[in-house]
Amino acid sequence: MIIKKLLFSTLFLMAFTSYAQNTYIGKSDPDAKKILDDVSAKFKTYKSVMAHFTLKIENPSGKVLGTKTGVVNMEGSKYRVSISGQEIYSDGTNIWTYDKSANEVQITKFDASANTITPQKMFTNFYDKDFLYKLNDEKKSGNKTLEEIELTPVDKTKSFFKVLVDVDKKTKTIVSTEVFQKTGDRYIYTVTSMKVNTNIPDKLFEFNVKDYPKVEVVDLR
Repeated sequence: MIIKKLLFSTLFLMAFTSYAQNTYIGKSDPDAKKILDDVSAKFKTYKSVMAHFTLKIENPSGKVLGTKTGVVNMEGSKYRVSISGQEIYSDGTNIWTYDKSANEVQITKFDASANTITPQKMFTNFYDKDFLYKLNDEKKSGNKTLEEIELTPVDKTKSFFKVLVDVDKKTKTIVSTEVFQKTGDRYIYTVTSMKVNTNIPDKLFEFNVKDYPKVEVVDLR
């Protein structure tokens, strides 16, 4: 059967990114934009990135409904993401989405257009068109000073109404993202570790059918 839930339905930042075109003109905080621009520019200097992350889901009363862990590897336009029994690979030409419980992989063509969601875009200019943003007060987390940026979607039909992004003031990297759903639930994504500019073999970004006995292949290319 065709995979009904793709990995990006739970992956960090995808929950609030649409890349839809709009003609809305609003005002955003230039100080917040500078920080986001710095984060984007810093990320684009990396040859490769490997980041471990956690996703925590809380209900309106603050009760933790679940916690997931995952890892993402990126190099150029290639990426691989693993989280809770699901994996998604892209070698820059094809995309393989693998569901472990169903032992099924779905293959699609990679589309480099602006409407394609990739992990790389989650760390770069995701904020340009779809959000208004402002800089909140700085806060401390251990020995880090965090700059908190509050984003609100231009499209008010979205399932969320606010996103908080915490940026490490020193390293100019995203530390965590909190998505506030209209239902009251919150999705909290935290980058727990990151390595950059390491050598990643190309085969890491390709799904090898031989490694998955009896896997069902759904080729949608």
